Amino acid sequence: MAAYPARKVTFDLHAHSTASDGLLTPAALVARAAAHGVDVLALTDHDDTAGIAEAASAARAASITLVPGVEVSATWERHTVHVVGLHVDGADPALAAGLAQVRAGRQARARRIAEALAQVGIRGAYEGAMAFAGGDHLVSRAHFARYLVAQGRAKSAVDVFRRYLVPGKPGYVAHDWAPLAEAITWIRAAGGQAVLAHPGRYAVTPTGMRRLLASFRDAGGDALEVVSGAHTRAECETFAGYARSFGLLASTGSDFHGPEESPHELGSLPAALPGTTPVWSRW
Repeated sequence: MAAYPARKVTFDLHAHSTASDGLLTPAALVARAAAHGVDVLALTDHDDTAGIAEAASAARAASITLVPGVEVSATWERHTVHVVGLHVDGADPALAAGLAQVRAGRQARARRIAEALAQVGIRGAYEGAMAFAGGDHLVSRAHFARYLVAQGRAKSAVDVFRRYLVPGKPGYVAHDWAPLAEAITWIRAAGGQAVLAHPGRYAVTPTGMRRLLASFRDAGGDALEVVSGAHTRAECETFAGYARSFGLLASTGSDFHGPEESPHELGSLPAALPGTTPVWSRW
């Protein structure tokens, strides 16, 4: 792993490209990160490492450091959670097989979402989402959201989620992903660090959050995404406290998907908060 100079370094360790549900190609994502002063960028596409080679080439040309990563969809106590893997070897057999399994599950979920939407009069959603995904290798709710916006069903992707794609709404379907401990095992087998992504997004009580973090730590999890594009400043402080309490490293990431959809620009968030140990301290 790379060694970093003593000067201030700007990290963004959670970002997406068109290899999953981002709006920019891996090369364009890297170029945008460099233009916004990012020194170290992690490409963490959902359940796929296909964009890493292109991003790494672009990073060399732009003189920034590319951290090969992935964001694995997992299930914990019937909740969907996401685990970012940093510095993973995408060719590792265990990780590659695990991600292929998760992607197959995404396809099955996509068909069920389309069926659910058809029941409320929205037909052709599967084909529409596939068009926005650029193929059937990996489709997400974000691709359905873009299709529904294009069809005039909502004003924005955020509006689509609120009206159709969250629990209790007509396009939501429950899905079992990889067990949390298994997802962590894949990441660790590939030489990576496992980071629990955007914990503020999970609909759990404080007691549930402590159970989640204990389960994550005990299964071999390394770090908590303390600073996230999904967190308020107060939530960042809260999760900094959790990181200290559970002996987890702290990570930072914008969760950038594209300029039209992300509230925070690449590299715009602060580094890990004082009193926490940054995940890059082990690099």
